[in-house]
Amino acid sequence: MNNSPLIILRNVTKTYRVGTVDIHALRGVDLTLNKGEICCVVGRSGSGKSTLLNVLAGLEKPTSGEIIISRMRIERMTQSELIRFRQDKVGFIFQSFNLMPYYTALENVAFPLVFRGISKQKRLEAARKILKAVGLETHLQHKPMQLSGGQQQRVGIARALVSDPEIVFADEPTGNLDSKTSDEVIRIICDIARERGKTLIMVTHDPNMAAYTDKAIHLLDGQITDIEQRA
Repeated sequence: MNNSPLIILRNVTKTYRVGTVDIHALRGVDLTLNKGEICCVVGRSGSGKSTLLNVLAGLEKPTSGEIIISRMRIERMTQSELIRFRQDKVGFIFQSFNLMPYYTALENVAFPLVFRGISKQKRLEAARKILKAVGLETHLQHKPMQLSGGQQQRVGIARALVSDPEIVFADEPTGNLDSKTSDEVIRIICDIARERGKTLIMVTHDPNMAAYTDKAIHLLDGQITDIEQRA
């Protein structure tokens, strides 16, 4: 990790209109994250965690405020610019794994590289390498239904990292796993992110996950209540 800011949020708000009522999901969030930092956003359901992740990833536009990532103003980008930004800079790990059921682990991991125009041989080579890194070198030809929940999430981790993104977003990555498997998966995510110098931002309702990270950002009612530096 170095001390150069990669992500800067300035007074970011997000308001949803539901009928005649305004729902304030984010209320003036200010945040700076450095390149290579491993952090988690902690808060109970409805605190604004997923909304924060979505605006950081350019999946939703903030109502107001600035979002600067790699010196780019994300909130000013067009949809086509945001798609390119996500392809070039971002990897996603999902709670529900989001694997393609009829594809093998190897094919699932290689798939994101199709959009970069990489040859099939190089795609499969990169996928094999990252699956080995997450401990699944003996499961390359298994389809999702032949894998445990923890193994499926390892495939999800490999898929997020195969394109060598600068930033990895993980939305409740252990939400569908038991506690023992959760610990294993979080350790894998954080260890690989550190080894490869990735900036990792995890959203979780489980405060125990903070033990694996450099920084814990506590969110309540759309506002940061505490930033806990752990390393």
